[in-house]
Amino acid sequence: MTRFLTYRLTNLYIFLFCAALLAIAYYMELVMMLEPCPLCITQRIFFFLAGITALIAFLHNPVARGKVIYGLTSAVLFVAGGSFAIRQLWLQGLPKDQVPSCGPSLSYMIEEFPFSEVLQAMLSGDGNCAEVSWVDPVLGWSIANWTLVCFIAMTAVCIYQAFRKRA
Repeated sequence: MTRFLTYRLTNLYIFLFCAALLAIAYYMELVMMLEPCPLCITQRIFFFLAGITALIAFLHNPVARGKVIYGLTSAVLFVAGGSFAIRQLWLQGLPKDQVPSCGPSLSYMIEEFPFSEVLQAMLSGDGNCAEVSWVDPVLGWSIANWTLVCFIAMTAVCIYQAFRKRA
């Protein structure tokens, strides 16, 4: 059993998990026609970055200090992504009269606005981020709930990776 949970293979599993989450996100966007809000896209970026970090750790297969660096780097990326999921859940929980106004679509903003304004929208969200466009039929959770659970779980795995004693 432990040969399937080596440091190196666990990094591959982290990468594959992130790739699967991104594939699900694109399926929801392209097949289910759910338009991602700026915070959703920001969360995707953090899954991508953490997944790439895990892939590099898998390929590099570091020792000692390198394991700590890769593990903590991935954990920090997952925590950062989780903070945007928390922000989105906060926006979704606001009363209707306190939700910020909706802005233009992200693709329009990228074409027409300066990068600083696009970045601010991606980091803070807007009224589009408060809209719950899909709810899990079993638990009644939104996509933001599920991404937060994934960010928390992956943070724990990466911290374990950083400080594990065995190969």
